[in-house]
Amino acid sequence: MKIAIIGANGQLGTDLVEVLSKEHHVIPLTHGDIEVEDFESCRTLLDVEPAIIINTAAFHRVDLCESNPDKTFAVNSIGAKNLAVIASELSAINIYISTDYVFDGEKKDPYTELDQANPLMTYGISKLAGESYTKIYSDKHYIFRIASVFGKAGASGKGGNFIETMISKARAGEALKVVNDMLMTPTYTKSAAKIIASVVEKELPYGIYHITNQPQCSWFDFTKGIFKLLDLRVAVEPVSMHAFESPVKKPKNSALVSAKLPDFGIQLENWENSLMDYLGEKKYL
Repeated sequence: MKIAIIGANGQLGTDLVEVLSKEHHVIPLTHGDIEVEDFESCRTLLDVEPAIIINTAAFHRVDLCESNPDKTFAVNSIGAKNLAVIASELSAINIYISTDYVFDGEKKDPYTELDQANPLMTYGISKLAGESYTKIYSDKHYIFRIASVFGKAGASGKGGNFIETMISKARAGEALKVVNDMLMTPTYTKSAAKIIASVVEKELPYGIYHITNQPQCSWFDFTKGIFKLLDLRVAVEPVSMHAFESPVKKPKNSALVSAKLPDFGIQLENWENSLMDYLGEKKYL
C-alpha cells in the first residue's frame, strides 16, 4: 500500500516510516512538504494518491497551546478537518493521532476507548475537536490515542523527551523533584508504530484505539525505572503536581488502556520492556 506519513521526522513519524517501510510504499512528508492547517497545501496529497494518510502533525506544547489557541486549533483541529476532506475525496484511510489529554482525570482506573472525553485545557479540547472532524468528514478512519511519548527522534520543540531530560539532569548532578501524584501510561513510539501497522494490516474495524504502554505509573515511578535500568544512583524527591506552577490544568489521571485491541490478539507492551528497548536503541545500554 502507498502510505503518506505527515510529520515524518517527529518521534512517532520517524518510527512509523521505519516500521511501515518494511512492507509498504511510504511517502514521508515533513513540515516543509505540507502545512496541515492550509487546505491548499493539503491538496498536494491528491497528486500522491495514497491509500492511507497518517497525520502525526500537532501543536503540542500545552503551555503554548493555552496562550496560542488560534494556532492550536488551526493545526490540531482544522488540520484534521482538511486531511479528512482530502482522505474522503481519495477514498483513503485517514489516521489521526490523538492524546490522553482528552480526559479530565477524575476516573480512578485507566481510561478505555468507551469512556466519555472531557478535556481540561486548550490542547485537549483542540485534539478532541480534531477527533470529531476526523469521524465526521472521513468514514474510513482510525483515531489512535497516545500519551507521554518517547522515541529515538526526540520531540520537536521540546528538546528531546522526558527520558533524555532526566538523564541529562542526573549526570549534571542536579537535584531532581518528580511528580508522584499524576498517573499516566508512557508510549514508546516504536511500540505504537507496530500496533498501528497491525491494526491497518489486520483491517480492524474503524474507530478509536488506545495504544500506550502498560501498566499505569506516576512520573516518579517512570523516573526510577529509567535510573534503575541505567544503574544510576540518583536521589529523586517525589513531589505533588501542585509543586510546579503551571497555567495549564492537567488531569491527575490520564492513564489509558485498550478495551478493544485484546479482542483482536493485539497486546499493549509493558513500559519497562519498552523503556529497555529505547535505552538500547539510544546506546545507553
